[in-house]
Amino acid sequence: MRNSLYMVVVALIVGNSFGVHGGQLGYDYYKYSCPLLEDTVKKEMIAIFATDISAPAAFLRLFFHDCQVQGCDASILLDSHDLTTHNTELVSSKNFGIRKQELISHIKSVLELECPGQVSCADIIALAAKESVLFTGGPHITIPLGRKDSTTATNSKQADLNLPSPGITVDQLLHIFTSKGMNLEESVAILGAHTLGVGHCVNIVNRLYNRKPSDRMDFVFEQMLRLKCPTRVPLTNLTFVSNDLTPFVFDNQYYTNVLMGKGLFGIDSSISTDPRTLPIVRRFAADQNYFFNVFSSAFVKLSSTNVLTQRQGEVRRQCNRIN
Repeated sequence: MRNSLYMVVVALIVGNSFGVHGGQLGYDYYKYSCPLLEDTVKKEMIAIFATDISAPAAFLRLFFHDCQVQGCDASILLDSHDLTTHNTELVSSKNFGIRKQELISHIKSVLELECPGQVSCADIIALAAKESVLFTGGPHITIPLGRKDSTTATNSKQADLNLPSPGITVDQLLHIFTSKGMNLEESVAILGAHTLGVGHCVNIVNRLYNRKPSDRMDFVFEQMLRLKCPTRVPLTNLTFVSNDLTPFVFDNQYYTNVLMGKGLFGIDSSISTDPRTLPIVRRFAADQNYFFNVFSSAFVKLSSTNVLTQRQGEVRRQCNRIN
């Protein structure tokens, strides 16, 4: 009951904040133009999840990497031949390992048969991410819809600048997410998305072999990482390490790991020692429902910041091409 009431309050607050009643994003945006949208997306996502247990983490990461650069506008899906630059966002080194773009296009093609020209690729990415969270045991998140797709994308250099690195400081973390309207708790909660999926050696070796004195890491965990990633330059980019003990379940295990010095990335260590974030990490580790509530609020804010609405963008006919 508490969770349901919380989500109603979040929906009302965020709805008013992002113009839900002003003809922009709305919780009933597709009520008449594509009434079966969410049911269709859910059906397609379940079929995908049934054949690939790693898919939820991939969809969630695709969502974050799209929204972080120039808002949730599906710019990450654009091919280079449609743009003025040949270096698209996806070429960015920080987009290494991004997957499942073609399945967003598949869902788009299904929706084009049901309601042609109505549903944006940006909304599909956001819906796929929220379904990924729910399917893996996380909270049910209600998000406003009505995002339009961009007709431009930044180049890879801009993506490099806008996407946070695994070794960012707490100050940098807070700057990034408070600029999107999040408070301190929400900024720490959004990192909880690391509870799904894996990390690659290319994103770990700098921390392993250039350790800062303040970087807190469990000794046994460090030795395990060194076995997985034995050289300063990874032998292969295919080697990976699970983000936490339950990489296919959306839970609060990430925060438990962080407190034990078993966080995979540098920022994981930092939030376990910074006096501003440590109390929040402890509360999330102790109370999964509370983490779910705060994460849901943060997810809605991220998905609704700097979006294109009405005539600011378009509804692409194909997700990888502008119309």
